[in-house]
Amino acid sequence: MSEKIKVTLDGTAETMLQSFYARAKYSLKKGHKFYDAKAVELVNKIDYDFSSAEEDSTMSNGVIARTLVFDELVEDFIDRNSECTVVNIACGLDTRFYRMDNGKLRWYNLDLPETIAVRDQIYQESGRVSTIGISALDPAWADRIDAQGKMLFIIEALACI
Repeated sequence: MSEKIKVTLDGTAETMLQSFYARAKYSLKKGHKFYDAKAVELVNKIDYDFSSAEEDSTMSNGVIARTLVFDELVEDFIDRNSECTVVNIACGLDTRFYRMDNGKLRWYNLDLPETIAVRDQIYQESGRVSTIGISALDPAWADRIDAQGKMLFIIEALACI
């Protein structure tokens, strides 16, 4: 068995792990409306006590409701603009790229440097999906986007804080 990934976070940054766990847990339920294979795969590889997420059904239900709505909106945009660029601002450990990838789009996950460090440790993303460790309030992040086609900006987590 491979060594688990040790993650140490607290406060607001810790909520990204709880959201990640909620999507994984929901994906394993019978009758799920989305299946988050990446979250299911990785939740067992992360050395973290998910008991607080397990106990917070209100938070978990909110995460699932948001995921259902945002997945539908993002999927619709991608269906209409297959060679697009998506920027997921305040991405945390969001796995939407893995559920929405059509093999043509470019995807940027943007968050604070300490959050991206955790994300990079877990996901090790490259190619058409990239990470940018910078504050969403710093306009310099826009210079790191190599846009193709129409652009979609997701601010799901930023809008919910």
